[in-house]
Parts: sequence; structure tokens; C-alpha cells
Amino acid sequence: MTEATTLRPPSSEYAPPFERYVSRVTETDILSVLGGQGRELPDALAKVRGEAERYRYAEGKWSIREMLGHMIDTERIFGYRAVCIARGEQTSLPGFDENTYVANASFDDVPLEELLDEFVHVREGHVAMFRHLAPDAWRRVGTANSHPLSVRALAFVMAGHVRHHLSVLRERYLPKLPGRS
Repeated sequence: MTEATTLRPPSSEYAPPFERYVSRVTETDILSVLGGQGRELPDALAKVRGEAERYRYAEGKWSIREMLGHMIDTERIFGYRAVCIARGEQTSLPGFDENTYVANASFDDVPLEELLDEFVHVREGHVAMFRHLAPDAWRRVGTANSHPLSVRALAFVMAGHVRHHLSVLRERYLPKLPGRS
């Protein structure tokens, strides 16, 4: 653990909408948080099986499988941004529309267990990548979706994004699953 991996990113290193994710991470060791989520997410979804995997808590909302698929897509995109910026990319990286991505995927056709395995593998790769970065790479700032974005901010955003969806899962999905009281 180095100073670069334990310092919270200042708000100048990420777009204002990302504050809702960064603020969810109060710990200083971001690598431990990221690594722990690879166990926390499967634990949270351990009892969701069968048709419950396609459950939507309201009309027009994603199913549990789609939400996890979105988390995988976002993990990949944020990880790609992190490696690009860490390597000194000067080109502005594109944004993405998460609703379009989910609409054009077939997440409801993939068993939840397979999606969980995929998330864990993608996250493990990102944790390894972050571990190998030099301190100056953590502080490097690039541009994504026309906003400044640092590598360390991306690590916090990635962890906060998962926490956001875990919260939604626990508050809006799990209590309402068919067959649960």
C-alpha cells in the first residue's frame, strides 16, 4: 500500500456525477475494498436462484441479471479508462449510455452464477492491474466523457459503483423477491 493508493481523490479529479460513488468509499485502502467486493457481491446474491434472477422490482427497471450485467459492463469500461489514463492516453475517452448497453445485451439469458463468475474475474484483473501501477500513474489525470478523470478516482468510482448497486439490491430487490417474507 502506497500513499498513491490511500489518498482520496479530490473532486477536481472526477466529474460531479461520480461524487455519489466516491462518497460511498470511506476507507483509505482502496485495493482492499476492490478486492473484497469480489466476495461481497456473490455473498449478497447467494440465495437468488431460478426465476428470481429475472426479478424486476418495478416496471421498466432492470432484472437482477441485467443489473449485474450492467455492473460487468461498467467495470470493464472504468477499467479500460484506468489503464488508458495510467499509460498516458491524451485522447478524450468516450462516455456510454448504460441503458443502451443493457438493452443490447442478453443478460437475462445468462445464469446469474455465470454473470457473478464473470464479474469476479474482471474485478480480479483490475485489482491486479491497480496493484502494479507506479505511484505517479495513480495520480495521472486524463479525460473521459469530456471531464477530467484520474486513475485513483476511477478506483474509488469502481468501488462506489458496486456499493451503489449492492444498496439497490438490498433495498429494492431482495426484500421483494417472490417467496421471501
